Amino acid sequence: MVPIRLIKTIFLLILSVAAGHTSNGQTFAQLLDRLNSLPVSERQAVADSFMNAGNSFPFVEYDTLVHFIYNSPAQSAAMAGDATGWNPDALFTNVSGSNFRYFTTTYERDARLDYKFVINGSDWILDPKNPYTCAGGFGPNSELRMPGYNFPPEIAYYNTIPHGILKDTIFQSTILGNSRKVRVYLPPGYPAGSDEYPVMLFHDGLDYITLCKANNILDYLISEHMMAPVIGIFVPPVDRAAEYAGNKIDPFTEFITNELMPVMDNRYKTSKDPAKRAMAGASDGGNISLYIGMKHPEQFGKIAAQSSDVIPAISETFSGGPKLNLSLYIDIGIYDIAMLIPMVHGLRDILEAKGYPYQYREWHEGHSWGNWRGHLRLPLMQFFPWASGMNGVQPNQKVKLEQNRPNPFYGQTTIPFSAPIGSKVEITLYDLAGKKIETLFSRSVSSKDNIVEYHHKKPAGQYILTLKQGGTIKDSMIIQAL
Repeated sequence: MVPIRLIKTIFLLILSVAAGHTSNGQTFAQLLDRLNSLPVSERQAVADSFMNAGNSFPFVEYDTLVHFIYNSPAQSAAMAGDATGWNPDALFTNVSGSNFRYFTTTYERDARLDYKFVINGSDWILDPKNPYTCAGGFGPNSELRMPGYNFPPEIAYYNTIPHGILKDTIFQSTILGNSRKVRVYLPPGYPAGSDEYPVMLFHDGLDYITLCKANNILDYLISEHMMAPVIGIFVPPVDRAAEYAGNKIDPFTEFITNELMPVMDNRYKTSKDPAKRAMAGASDGGNISLYIGMKHPEQFGKIAAQSSDVIPAISETFSGGPKLNLSLYIDIGIYDIAMLIPMVHGLRDILEAKGYPYQYREWHEGHSWGNWRGHLRLPLMQFFPWASGMNGVQPNQKVKLEQNRPNPFYGQTTIPFSAPIGSKVEITLYDLAGKKIETLFSRSVSSKDNIVEYHHKKPAGQYILTLKQGGTIKDSMIIQAL
């Protein structure tokens, strides 16, 4: 059996986007100079040769310079996507006497963006030369992966790891007067013993499976001991705008808390502890997650809102009301829907001022399922670290990573941990894609309580620490390097 980490490494290498020059060493500017210097009758042949020479498209130079290219007969061509607000106003320049058209711009070296070509003002097509696509709510889009973007390995399906089970049920709501298909994810090995499982409820639930690959992500993170096993509850909307951010928001909240969850709690081994119950959603789905958490922190104590709408009732309550017993994850793309960016920034500032435990992230991406699926691991690992779930760690074992101090840290931090005297302990640092960075500690301990002094020489960002004792991962946590 091929180790999962080897598969992941190969996967990342295959999916890397090439950057640099054309296959014969010339820059794109030199190619244009050559095309424009040729007789008109010879230009198309040279353009065709460039397109067929094994270059990657969109054509990226110097890590940040991007050339979108279309080389077929057309009256006009444009690029529309996350970076343009999906307005087809990024017009291509035509090399006269040929079909060769291009649009040049710059993006951050780790950007990931959805886009399409718009031909003759009305024909929206995938980029014919780009093999990468990303599923969206209105069908697939072409996907620009800049050289510094790492494709998240947890999205893929691996037949070498255990998989959870998906179970469907049609749920009738008396409160809303409608019915919907609710899908439940039961983690590998469910049920195990008499313990209850943490719960993660997803709004836009079926999209989180089909477009976000949430079941693959759960399988992978649990298999890699990057999160605890959870029961996932995937709830789709029926009247989305009204239920998530409109005049049905309160009845929908009552449906979730008073109708759906009591049935789920009766049917499955779900934890009733709000600290082990979370919700996630994107866009308006993030709004309803925040709203239900705000209204019922006694039921759901952890909230993830990706590229979220934030209606005034939410920001006003978080700002003016008492601090709620909630832990949150919020994020936004710099190419996101323009009106959402200040909403999320405003919520972040409120959470900071009120002293909420929260994680805020900003991505060089847009309002898309490619963005949300690529970062779903972060709230899952934040809310359900391996040590807090069904991982066999009992309190009397005293095997635990303590939060590093300081955190965030610059250059140096201390990492306390506890383990039985005489046991072999290994503490390892990984990046958020699961790639091993270095081993910080590996030996038998002579004391119950220990401290590792860590000098960080890697780039700033978030990393995962794991503690392995007796050959088994017992605990993990996220640390932040500045």
